[in-house]
Amino acid sequence: MKPIYTIITIACITMLACQNGQTDDASGTFEAVETIISAEMAGKINQLNIEEGEVIEANTVVGYIDSTQIYLKMKQIEAQIEAVESRKPDIDVQIAPLIKQLQTAENEKIRVENLMKANAATGKQLDDVTAQIEFLQKQIAAQRSMLTNQSKSIEKELIPLQVQNEQLADQLQKCTIRNPISGTVLSKYAEQFEQTAPGKPLYKIADLSNMILRAYITGNQLADIKINQKITVTTDAANGETHYTEGIVTWISNRAEFTPKSIQTKDERANMVYAIKVLVKNNGTFKIGMHGGVRLKVRSDKLQVKSEK
Repeated sequence: MKPIYTIITIACITMLACQNGQTDDASGTFEAVETIISAEMAGKINQLNIEEGEVIEANTVVGYIDSTQIYLKMKQIEAQIEAVESRKPDIDVQIAPLIKQLQTAENEKIRVENLMKANAATGKQLDDVTAQIEFLQKQIAAQRSMLTNQSKSIEKELIPLQVQNEQLADQLQKCTIRNPISGTVLSKYAEQFEQTAPGKPLYKIADLSNMILRAYITGNQLADIKINQKITVTTDAANGETHYTEGIVTWISNRAEFTPKSIQTKDERANMVYAIKVLVKNNGTFKIGMHGGVRLKVRSDKLQVKSEK
């Protein structure tokens, strides 16, 4: 009699739970946005200070790739730039003597003009000094143009060297392994002193402070759910309790699919369902791959991690 009594009791509890709306409308598993951090440069890993399970803030330097050859090449390019720049003419210095001669000629013209007023100079003297001034002006203009063109030519020689130097500076910066996002290290794929290459994975990281429950609903439930809707997420706890957490629907699939194989029964897997993603704040309770349920109506009286038995 005792086994029969137990079966009847369980059946009654199940019926009461269904009548009270305490069953999940959908179920699925928790996941996180996982990012694989890869090397950007080739070389030996001189340092990689990360461990699986470690929480790392964004922009934290976690390691270095050997950059000796890049640094030496930068020094070589910088020396070449200095050598080319040293050939640039100083235009003002080189035309200074001609400008001095022009100033002298202009002063001479003023003196001759004054002498002519006193009938102490001839018109030929004035013509000669005027011609000398015009000659010096043309000579200065020609010299300035030649030196300017020479300077521009040297500047064009500098452009590819400066670009190479910028490329090397970028490569040097990429030898520093900088963590791009805040999160927890899930997997570590490389170790110190190993050789790496561009695109080779170093570690995988995910922000576990926000988890995503990927669940599946039927076509009949589509009308009851929309983007940004608040719903209740349930998870199993110790002693048969159920934890409740508020979640927000962030994505609803626009096409139906067969129920994933993670669903237990073959009949359920044959049904057509729609995938949804529910964003949930994680206080450390939720883990990747953990099972969770969805109730489309928010149970405000049950949130704050209350339980039902």
